[in-house]
Amino acid sequence: MRSIWNGAISFGLVSIPVKLMNATENHSISFRQIHLADGGRIRYHKVCELDEQEVTGAETGKAYEDADGTVIPVTDEDLASLPLPTAKTIEIEGFVPASAIDPLQLDSAYYLSANGGPAAKPYALLREALKRSEKVAVAKFALRGRERLGMLRVVDDVIAMHGLLWPDEIRTPEGIAPDPGIKIRDAELDLADTLMNTLGEADLDTLHDDYREAVEELVAAKAAGETVETVEDEGGGGQVIDLMAALESSVRAAKESHGKDVDEDAGDVADVHPIKGRKKTGAKAATGGSGAARKTAAGKKTAAKKTTATKTAAAKKTTAKKATPKKATAKKTAAKKTSAKKTAAKKTTPRATGKAAGKRAASSRSRSTA
Repeated sequence: MRSIWNGAISFGLVSIPVKLMNATENHSISFRQIHLADGGRIRYHKVCELDEQEVTGAETGKAYEDADGTVIPVTDEDLASLPLPTAKTIEIEGFVPASAIDPLQLDSAYYLSANGGPAAKPYALLREALKRSEKVAVAKFALRGRERLGMLRVVDDVIAMHGLLWPDEIRTPEGIAPDPGIKIRDAELDLADTLMNTLGEADLDTLHDDYREAVEELVAAKAAGETVETVEDEGGGGQVIDLMAALESSVRAAKESHGKDVDEDAGDVADVHPIKGRKKTGAKAATGGSGAARKTAAGKKTAAKKTTATKTAAAKKTTAKKATPKKATAKKTAAKKTSAKKTAAKKTTPRATGKAAGKRAASSRSRSTA
């Protein structure tokens, strides 16, 4: 890679000579402006608006235009006289967790390489220190005529630097958020959660610029004199839609694209996985919320009825068992009483018979005496 800046990293009293190289490249296809009549390329010329004369690069300079339109010339010598400690130095100001850097601040990315053999060891020292600390370095540096803010981190075995926007260059999102009174239902959140789970993780290495490839094919076809087929835009953007229906259709399409089975029943299209920790509120909690919740509640009621019926039947059997011994005992008691009466009758009869016989014998003896 070609270096675009040479300087040094200032790490306390340690100075690390480095080269700065672009870590990214632009693959966008650029176009030229042409004259439609003859295909000639259109070029721009610098013209002074006062005398309307074309001027060369040697005749141009810098100036600052004030709010009232006043032009204040500023020369390269003026700028060179200003104190700029970071002109040739990346000054590390401190270290912070990577999460402390707002992604909105990220700008251009660069690679830093050790410039020369003596720089290898201090370079490796800073790299390993960053790895072990699990932090990033915040630094100042100057590039293309202005001082910038940067973040140093380790990528593989190389120290990379991201240009950062200054905090006052980040706009606040005032008036951009939708109405805070918009209510999102639990069922909609569950479907969105299911859609996210179905789509899964994005493999960044497989993503590419489809539009750029289409432009390249277009240019190649035109260069070969071939007819270019146009594709009509189906549109559909910005339309008001049924959110639930769109989510369900999205889940179905995502499952089909990922080779998963899709139940044709509309009620089973969304394989909803309720989000943990979410509480149902209001009427939803009273009525059971979503269809899945109502089915669960109905199942619980049915199970409760079956349990009650089982308990009732068991209670009847127990009562019958308890009642049967009582009846049997009563019958046995009655039988015992009857038997006792018979026994008493048997005992009484012989005694009575014996007394009668004695009377008859006494009467016979009286008669014979007479």
